[in-house]
Amino acid sequence: MSDAPDTAAETDATGTITVYSDYVCPFCYLGRQSLETYNSGRDDPLQIDWRPFDLRSGKRNPDGSIDHDADDGKDEAYFEQAKQNVRRLREEYGADEMELDLATEVDSLPAQLVSVAVRDACDYDAWLEFDEAVFEALWHDGRDIGDGDVLIELAEDAGVDPGIVRDALADDGRRAALREQFRDAQSEGVTGVPTFVADGYAARGAVPPEQLERLVGDE
Repeated sequence: MSDAPDTAAETDATGTITVYSDYVCPFCYLGRQSLETYNSGRDDPLQIDWRPFDLRSGKRNPDGSIDHDADDGKDEAYFEQAKQNVRRLREEYGADEMELDLATEVDSLPAQLVSVAVRDACDYDAWLEFDEAVFEALWHDGRDIGDGDVLIELAEDAGVDPGIVRDALADDGRRAALREQFRDAQSEGVTGVPTFVADGYAARGAVPPEQLERLVGDE
């Protein structure tokens, strides 16, 4: 959850920006607010080529659950600094509806699993509506996006067949494929989220709209 820019993998589609993110990361939510602001000034808004990333991968038990007692090197001072950064960016980006600073007890893996399934089965607009609803459910309403019933409700509100949610959550093959995507991201040099990638360059963190503009270049 760094604010620092970095360079990483490539994007290969015109009119898109690749975004590596984890729903449970507050800077991913804030980064999306920044991207929305940048997009609002473009004649042709960029589509998001979303790539899931599991911030909790190093704390997972063999069954996929999170070991909240595992030492990941993040102490109270780290979390206090993170909270201060969230509050600063929330004010800077006008994210007044953001109610939480951190969501350390929430497991975003089910939401990421379902989001990939929705993206695969539906058109871009339906996926984007679901994706934004997941962010809002957590950061605006404090809801548990690891809960299957919550994800079904969000999907239905986005016009997505709830069967897609149920099937995704029960599919061990999809879970294995998702873990492979996480490993792919790490092998491509992604070490933190959000990471925005365009034209072979990347910016990491909830960077401001003007930095996204520099990253993407002229239309």
